[in-house]
Amino acid sequence: MTEQKVSQKVSLLTEHDIYLFKKGSHYKLYEKLGAHIINDKNKKGVYFAVWAPSASSVSVIGDFNGWNNESHKLGPRWDGSGIWEGFIPNLGKGQVYKYHIVSSHHYRVNKADPYAFLAEEPPKTASTVWDMDYRWSDAKWMKSRKKNNSLNAPISAYEVHLGSWARVPEEDLRFLTYREMAEKLPDYIKLMGFTHVEFMPIMEHPFYASWGYQVTGYFAPSRRYGTPQDFMYLIDKLHQHDIGVIIDWVPSHFPSDEHGLVYFDGTHVYEHQDPREGFHPDWNSYIFNYGRNEVQNFLISSALFWLDKYHIDGIRVDGVASMLYRDYSRKAGEWIPNEHGGRENIEAINFLRQFNEAVYTHFPDVQTIAEESTAWPMVSRPTYAGGLGFGMKWNMGWMHDTLEYFAKDPIYRMYNHEMLTFSLIYAFNENFMLPLSHDEVVHGKGSLLAKMPGDEWQKFANLRALFSYMFTHPGKKLLFMGGEFAQSWEWYHDASLSWDLLQYDYHHGIQKLVRDLNKLYKNNPALYELDFQAEGFEWIDWHDHENSVISYRRKASDPKGDMIVVCNFTPVPRYNYRVGVPRGGFWEEVLNSDAKEYNGSGQGNMGGIEAAPVSFHGKYDWSLSATLPPMAVLVFQQNQEQRK
Repeated sequence: MTEQKVSQKVSLLTEHDIYLFKKGSHYKLYEKLGAHIINDKNKKGVYFAVWAPSASSVSVIGDFNGWNNESHKLGPRWDGSGIWEGFIPNLGKGQVYKYHIVSSHHYRVNKADPYAFLAEEPPKTASTVWDMDYRWSDAKWMKSRKKNNSLNAPISAYEVHLGSWARVPEEDLRFLTYREMAEKLPDYIKLMGFTHVEFMPIMEHPFYASWGYQVTGYFAPSRRYGTPQDFMYLIDKLHQHDIGVIIDWVPSHFPSDEHGLVYFDGTHVYEHQDPREGFHPDWNSYIFNYGRNEVQNFLISSALFWLDKYHIDGIRVDGVASMLYRDYSRKAGEWIPNEHGGRENIEAINFLRQFNEAVYTHFPDVQTIAEESTAWPMVSRPTYAGGLGFGMKWNMGWMHDTLEYFAKDPIYRMYNHEMLTFSLIYAFNENFMLPLSHDEVVHGKGSLLAKMPGDEWQKFANLRALFSYMFTHPGKKLLFMGGEFAQSWEWYHDASLSWDLLQYDYHHGIQKLVRDLNKLYKNNPALYELDFQAEGFEWIDWHDHENSVISYRRKASDPKGDMIVVCNFTPVPRYNYRVGVPRGGFWEEVLNSDAKEYNGSGQGNMGGIEAAPVSFHGKYDWSLSATLPPMAVLVFQQNQEQRK
């Protein structure tokens, strides 16, 4: 084949596209750059376009030309955009390819397509020509998802790593494919009552043990599990089960693999040239140059691509803290201050605001969620008010304090009572999601169950109390897979969850409790409706550190639906324990984490308590004389007759 086989007469790019591209506001570059199948009556083939501004030559190589870097050269556009393009006839879906790039200083490299819709299955690294054709069957969900994704809706997310949720024992423990997951995962999530699933990064990544956080294919779902249409099928099935889909997205860094984005055209195109700005010491990876318009285009186009083409309902942004600070994980002299001499990364801040504005402008019925571990202000506040514009933020402070508290022997909890109460001081500063994520059950941290102190009974009672406390605390919920049935060992990405544990009563009891917690949570507006407003929460008693007991009221817009929560975090039962309530009448015990059906001791209040006209701390005129089971959480609500 000869060089004349590439035609520069076919282009998907208009002058307006180039104007937006240079300006940094072209958010649908996936429709223009990359490989696009042309199937017109007079033209059949593939159009290629790639941004390589410092290249002196770019050619398409693949099986179709024997990987000959001289036979199919692209041409540079005349407009100074740095984009190379060309049309190659008689190519089609499934063709593997790379770009052979020669820099102006004669550096040569073969690169995967940054905008490819599909890659070869690792360890192979070439891109694959593919289309995005799919007939969706989720119209009902898409029509109603604004309500389901609303900040005043119940959101309980089940975090999943696709490669280790379950495997096929009969076939050497291979991964489940997207389509096999579609036949199992939606039913299970529906059974457990979660409202959303959050997938750890599914975008193509060469190193499986990175769990997807070292991304090379920002527009391609991992080929390990199937094709784009297979992943669409999984999402479609989840939506048909009324389950929203959140994906992890990693704009904070990218890996050093030669076929990826790094040193793309022989220069630092996507990353900073200076390693004090462009290299991430923790992850041995590269940091995007957020101040470059074309990089902003690339990243925001990636985010919108998944919302557009895959009907994704939410994007959880990984590593936001590492983006916000120039000195993140760096010592003095290892970072460059901003133009004002400060540590804030102004370009990244502007990028995050631009990203959130773009997402909510084009898809107002989805949510963005920040994994941000510092006290950066107004992460989940609108950009017009000076915030970063996220819909929600992970509450890392609550997670750290809570897990540290629950890891303590109950004897010492009375001296650490503030770990329970401190979160309510700042609980409404942001729109918080409470995460018990994969990060807490890896790298020697042990499983959630293993963190709990005491003998076997106390470990499971502690875990039941932890989950019950979590589901009644203000904030949306996220629980990593395996936690819902008390996985005994910490998570390992190369093995299936230990589903066989469900044959044991203790583990089955935890699973039953999580199901009931999700049901209680979704069916009672008091537990979600005013999650992000101080009016939705009221302490009844946070002082009782000697008994390690706290009690609080979760409030709905209709006060008749309010719920009273009492937590006893010691293995000592408390009898005739008085708890204030706002009204007289019968208060039903709607949840008892010590119930026998959860394999608890079965102590409690026989279904409920009649309020007595006894003032409590001068706060309420009525109160309950309750039995507090050992290491347990109780939830009371007035029964239906009383609520009318």
